[in-house]
Amino acid sequence: MSDLTKLTLAGARDALKKKDITSAELTGAYIAEVESGAPLNAYVTVTAEKAMEMAKASDAKLAKGEGGALEGLPLGIKDLFCTKDVLTTASSHILDGFHPPYESTVTANLWRDGAVLLGKLNNDEFAMGSSNETSYYGPVVNPWRRKGDDTKLVPGGSSGGSSAAVAAKLCLAATATDTGGSIRQPAAFTGTVGIKPTYGRCSRWGIVAFASSLDQAGPIARDVRDAAIMLRSMAGHDEKDTTSVDRPVPDYEAALGQGVKGLKVGIPKEYRVDGMPAEIDALWSRGIEWLKAAGAEIKEVSLPHTKYALPTYYIVAPAECSSNLARYDGVRYGLRVEGRDITDMYEKTRAAGFGAEVRRRVLMGTYVLSAGYYDAYYLKAQKVRTLIARDFATVFADVDVLLTPTAPSAAFAIGEKTDDPLSMYLNDVFTVPVNLAGLPGISVPAGLSSDGLPLGLQLIGRTFDEETLLKAAYAVEQAADFKAAPEAWWKA
Repeated sequence: MSDLTKLTLAGARDALKKKDITSAELTGAYIAEVESGAPLNAYVTVTAEKAMEMAKASDAKLAKGEGGALEGLPLGIKDLFCTKDVLTTASSHILDGFHPPYESTVTANLWRDGAVLLGKLNNDEFAMGSSNETSYYGPVVNPWRRKGDDTKLVPGGSSGGSSAAVAAKLCLAATATDTGGSIRQPAAFTGTVGIKPTYGRCSRWGIVAFASSLDQAGPIARDVRDAAIMLRSMAGHDEKDTTSVDRPVPDYEAALGQGVKGLKVGIPKEYRVDGMPAEIDALWSRGIEWLKAAGAEIKEVSLPHTKYALPTYYIVAPAECSSNLARYDGVRYGLRVEGRDITDMYEKTRAAGFGAEVRRRVLMGTYVLSAGYYDAYYLKAQKVRTLIARDFATVFADVDVLLTPTAPSAAFAIGEKTDDPLSMYLNDVFTVPVNLAGLPGISVPAGLSSDGLPLGLQLIGRTFDEETLLKAAYAVEQAADFKAAPEAWWKA
């Protein structure tokens, strides 16, 4: 591994500004790492030539003392974000050959600030999955392994390519999306930091849609500071997205290090679920002690409708996905399988283009939206969603942030849960309530399992109060002092 790729995003930014290194040198080092990291299957498209062009343009700006907040910094982009003239597939066969004629707002913001595109990162097909095993391009492999065991592990999903690439140092940081935990759970599985901002904080325009009322873009990075830097560039109001909120973007990095003395931290009792591994519970207890020692006030709180969050999510999300994915029909772009007539062509294209998990969710969504079942399932789920959001609002009248585990286990083996959808869906038990309520949440690496795998703690904040969330996350990060890293077995 190049010494250059050991730099954090903040460290690389400062080194570029001091002219200690050039973006071309840094980008070249990352391109070499991406090539050697091929066994991880984190990238589905590598844009090496484009990256070097962008790096040289950044060096020209930096030489004049100019440049944006991310000038010359090489990033990976989840394949859900449309990138102009660069293959964008959502890791689905049905979008084969799609080169968008436009740029997503989030990636446009990154290029505006000078970032460099290394390539597009693998994800679960249309972001539907918790392990990055549903991708048309095959599963992503977690760079971490259990102690004394060569079994390949999942990196979490759906943003598994993003989390694996950041953990293996195949990019400085990456964009990701979170519909029910798809930023935070992969971060927990790979020892990285992932923040899902408040719904409406980052534009969804140009991001391939899964469930429009739940999807939100955010970064996966190596530490809390890097995540704060990335979020400031990604966030902002966008008139092209009617769910984008028009409010100023704070300097999130400036919030770090302010301390948490006097901060009220809620511990939701409903998150102590049956069968939770002892090591997850012990980590949670350590997190509570860390914050208490830093001067925070700890208070047990109740979110009584939490137990309904997972079934509510798996009604709302498939319902919205069945509507969003109706646009993929083989007529205008992507895969087309010819048929006897247009209906036959639709059916054959969708059957060939969508994987098993996507078909499962489309069928579930179509069912709950159908006549006779709409009131019984979808309408009821929306009412429960309102109650879940109300629980959080009540609790946040008395506390500043909540502390919970991120995931109910460490990373599991590839193939271990593919035939058990219910077990797979339970990976999101601690994360989906945040999406249903539109709140910000962050996962911070806080310890290792008995097998030597990363475990994460989740902090949940008030709407548009990412500053307090990041401040608390930074305190947890400092106390945890997580320095472990995966061995680069993929280079052997």
